[in-house]
Amino acid sequence: MAKLAICVAGLPGAGKSLISEAARRLGFKVVVMGDAVREEALKRGVPLSREGLGSLMLRLREELGPTAVAKLSLAKASGDAVVFEGVRSLAEVEFFKGFFDQVYVVAVYAPPRVRYERLRSRGRSDDPSTWEDFVERDLRELKVGLGDVIALADHLIVNTSTPEEAINQALSILKRLREGSPRG
Repeated sequence: MAKLAICVAGLPGAGKSLISEAARRLGFKVVVMGDAVREEALKRGVPLSREGLGSLMLRLREELGPTAVAKLSLAKASGDAVVFEGVRSLAEVEFFKGFFDQVYVVAVYAPPRVRYERLRSRGRSDDPSTWEDFVERDLRELKVGLGDVIALADHLIVNTSTPEEAINQALSILKRLREGSPRG
């Protein structure tokens, strides 16, 4: 069986974790790239705040290059089918192509107001507390290339209804990709 990597991309609050949940149901190994940044923050004594994690993400890319987070995440990958949740640049997608036979990008989208409300109710330490913080975070994510990844994704899930609907869309896409049928 060929080694398969699925790169999941989306702005904060779009529903990347729902795609990962679908992947886990199908037996994929899931690596959350943001966890690699959070682990590095703990090692470096950086606060797990929006500002701390955001600046560390940029600093890692300055120190180790544009694939820094992908490199940290690859160390956690195992098995023949891996989902990397939180890919933010085409450089990261290209990096994974050096280690997997097949690499596909699945993007998830939700409108800004929907994402903002989801993030406010999620309650993570790095979630925005104001609309201005939310916009600032989106712009930081787009600055590292996330918009390019979403625009060039192999598959797009529009997550505007229920979580189960997004999971069902993801299950359908992931099953096809695992079976070697990239389109359909």
